[in-house]
Amino acid sequence: MYRKFAVAVLAVIAVEAQAKVDNVQAARLGADLTPLGAERAGNAAGTIPAWTGGVTAPAEYREGMHHPDPYADDAVLYHITHEHTEQNASLLPDGLRDLLERHPDYYLRVFPTRRSASAPQRIYDATLQNALNAELVENGNGITGAAAGVPFPIPQNGTEAIWNHILHYRGDQNHFINHQAVVINGNVNLIRRDRQIYYVYGREGMTPDKLDNTLLHYKYTVTAPARLAGTSLVVQDPLDQVFTTRKAWRYSSDNRRVRRLPSLAYDSLQPDTSGLATADVVDSYNGAPDRYEWTLAGKREMLVPYNSYAVHQQGIPYNQIVQAKTLNPELLRYELHRIWVVDANLRYGYTHPYVVRRFYIDEDSWQILAVDLRDKNGELIGLQESHPINYYDVPMFGSTLETLYHLKSGNYFADGLDNNEPMYNFKANLNPRDFSPQALRREGN
Repeated sequence: MYRKFAVAVLAVIAVEAQAKVDNVQAARLGADLTPLGAERAGNAAGTIPAWTGGVTAPAEYREGMHHPDPYADDAVLYHITHEHTEQNASLLPDGLRDLLERHPDYYLRVFPTRRSASAPQRIYDATLQNALNAELVENGNGITGAAAGVPFPIPQNGTEAIWNHILHYRGDQNHFINHQAVVINGNVNLIRRDRQIYYVYGREGMTPDKLDNTLLHYKYTVTAPARLAGTSLVVQDPLDQVFTTRKAWRYSSDNRRVRRLPSLAYDSLQPDTSGLATADVVDSYNGAPDRYEWTLAGKREMLVPYNSYAVHQQGIPYNQIVQAKTLNPELLRYELHRIWVVDANLRYGYTHPYVVRRFYIDEDSWQILAVDLRDKNGELIGLQESHPINYYDVPMFGSTLETLYHLKSGNYFADGLDNNEPMYNFKANLNPRDFSPQALRREGN
């Protein structure tokens, strides 16, 4: 019996282990492809330039500043309103077209394309090694032979592409304070959270044999409003979440107790979001990919949020950013970029409000920039957007602000408001021991 089981397991692994590329393909990284696998050249029309290494910090930047906008002098090329959605249909996510059509006063400001994404050289070096060695295992629910860099820079299927997003570089650690906004019937409620993340997969010196199935550790403490202050959460996130489930504990300031959450993954609701956000929408998508069938639908030129430095600047009042129906369009920037399109369809036997998802993933960074969300009837019900910048002090490319619009109700959720807080500390002194239920208990007493 054991022998038959072992043979079956090996057969599954053989099917999934298709990600390695040969030396000839790998040699394209850093040549006609960027070190992370994007097309280095611009497009034929000249509307997308060549990648030349990403943005560098402006001369006036000093550590600890909210990142000055290196493209502040760019002029708007044109605006898109609800009157222009049909003529731009091929360039816009379906959810963004719907948002424009539902809100006639909303618009997109389209700017020149700036390929600002970059990462440390060690991430580029690790990505090259991953291209030669990384494989999908456990029916695509885990990976082997990869660490630090993008695992599949030349993706062969949708599962590899979504792993590239899940594992793209976000720094080694981060301590930051920001707000999330719950907007219901036009009323905005803010929650301030002190957050810490200790990344394992992408750490300097990380190798596949050191990973021990650990992706990251995460913790936050609510500091406002007063009714929630002191509530905290800690998460231990494994790499393969089917083999080892995500563990999460929550400390309640009301009863001063720590309890294990039965689930904080997939379609379980995030605490303190009034039911507007499931666990797997953080960073546009996170967690195990096992409940969806993933299809790589190719690459397209699309208008997406990019270089969102304007909405990132220090001192902007949050009520100028988060408005009754949408974010303030005058603070948002859209650009034309080449985007990987990945379709996810919920597998039989599982439930989720988002039965069909279409992900739009930046070729230069592997950051998801937009997601169309559909229900079991195929009806479009939601739009996620990630408004990114290059944190050029690291460097790394990631969102400064995320949104999830519930298109039918008009309610929405925003996360990442940090304009009136200290800037992210990517050199924070964090330790894995800080991310345990015992640590929550000590800090709560």
